[in-house]
Amino acid sequence: MMRFDIVTLFPEFFASPLAAGLVGRALGRGLATVHLTNPREFALDKHHRVDDEPYGGGVGMVLKPEPMFAAVESLPALEPRAVILMTPQGQPLTQNLLHTWSRLAQVVLICGHYEGFDERIRHLATDEVSLGDFVLTGGEIPALAILNGVLRLVPGTVGKPASLEAESFSQGLLEYPQYTRPAEFRGWRVPEVLLSGNHEAIAQWRAHQQRIRTQARRPDLWRRWQGSEGAPPPGD
Repeated sequence: MMRFDIVTLFPEFFASPLAAGLVGRALGRGLATVHLTNPREFALDKHHRVDDEPYGGGVGMVLKPEPMFAAVESLPALEPRAVILMTPQGQPLTQNLLHTWSRLAQVVLICGHYEGFDERIRHLATDEVSLGDFVLTGGEIPALAILNGVLRLVPGTVGKPASLEAESFSQGLLEYPQYTRPAEFRGWRVPEVLLSGNHEAIAQWRAHQQRIRTQARRPDLWRRWQGSEGAPPPGD
């Protein structure tokens, strides 16, 4: 059973997301456990203060190291594990990272807040991760995204594991277009090849669409895939 630990000042944020949908069902079946730890419980003063003014001056408050270190060090350590710090300065979250973490026994997610955190808190982390080039009010949303992305890769969470293989990013390309009934809607028809029953032709069409879509929408991914695969251009 995989263990997730979320270190957060706002554990109530996770109540509904952890109970709903695929995540809730996976946790209910015992595929993983999630434990919430509040650094306020480890604060050193009677007011449970976890932040203070930054040395050198500046705007905002900074998370203190003592409560965060105590909170993380109170957790059981299962190996192998990752301790992930949510920060805009971290490496971009990718599907490859999610796959790597899904094979671990434990994932610890540290949520920052306020203006930032004391630089020494970085020493707790094995990884620093960002959702993108933007700033949120705290690390709870990124932590939830990582938990969701990792948990759905744990065997037994998704009903048809083969469906994970064709997803965007799993093979370095974006996913091909998908259609369902009706065959025509407001003048837009489903491509005839998908109605043909010719599985080889369908597979070729989907692979072709993946290349076209990736080149058009994510040229950065396309260049990376071409370099790693020696891939032909979409028209070939």
